[in-house]
Amino acid sequence: METTRIVQVDAFTDEPLAGNPAGVVPDADDLSTEQMQAIADEMAVSETAFLRSSDAGDRRIRYFTPAQEVDLCGHATIGSFAYLRERDGLESGTTTLETNVGVLEIELDEDGTVWMTQEPPRIREVELSYDRVADALGVDAAALEGASDDIPLAVSSTGLPFLIVPITYLSDLGSAEPDMNAIETLTESVDAAGVYLFTFDALERESTLHGRMFAPGAGVPEDPVTGTASGAAGAYLDRFGAFDDDFPDELRLEQGHYVDRPGTVRVRVGDREGVRVGGRGVVALEGTLVVPEDDEDDILEA
Repeated sequence: METTRIVQVDAFTDEPLAGNPAGVVPDADDLSTEQMQAIADEMAVSETAFLRSSDAGDRRIRYFTPAQEVDLCGHATIGSFAYLRERDGLESGTTTLETNVGVLEIELDEDGTVWMTQEPPRIREVELSYDRVADALGVDAAALEGASDDIPLAVSSTGLPFLIVPITYLSDLGSAEPDMNAIETLTESVDAAGVYLFTFDALERESTLHGRMFAPGAGVPEDPVTGTASGAAGAYLDRFGAFDDDFPDELRLEQGHYVDRPGTVRVRVGDREGVRVGGRGVVALEGTLVVPEDDEDDILEA
């Protein structure tokens, strides 16, 4: 019976059982698409990364949610390279990664921070009523309108598109009661992967903002800490002049506290490398998994 090694890495944190858990399959060259999807379903975390050889970069990663393949995932990328450093002895420096959105540059710092250079930003304003967005998110429409005087509702992408929605206070963010069906319909209407709801009213003094991300259409009702959405949010803030002429050299985005998986994403915008997302990770679980035959739909055995 064929087995494969499987790892869970908690990304955007230094503490196990915090941040965003990602599945990592270190040797996935012999796995079919159907097998990778079945493994991701069994892992039941928001994304599982499958590391493969590549002719275009130093390595390739394919990403799967429990429901579907996605083109890019920030926390699973951070988790994969944190694993390679901790278990495979990957040295600090720059490497290249082939993904479905192209070949990206990954930099590993001496302290273990993984930096992911994302795609050039693509940002567009959208015409949505605040009442519709508020109903989908389960928040007060006035809390959205009050936060959006200078920064509008928009879809931003640095690899994956997200509807970026500012809200006034942390209490408004924390009390959101999202309607997942309505959010899925909303995101489909603007061609976005999910909704990133944020406030500048953060928990920590050094933090730039606090965010929550909902992507039920991808099988992820609420993602604890989201690298792709954080990069998109950083590009959005730059595009709409959220800090006037004093844009910070580095943004610190809090996320995950409302699902008991707190973490922090570091984002750098506007330097010569483009939008860069950084964080650390820690291996929390290792084991093996039985791989099903390609034509099997049965639940995998742990």
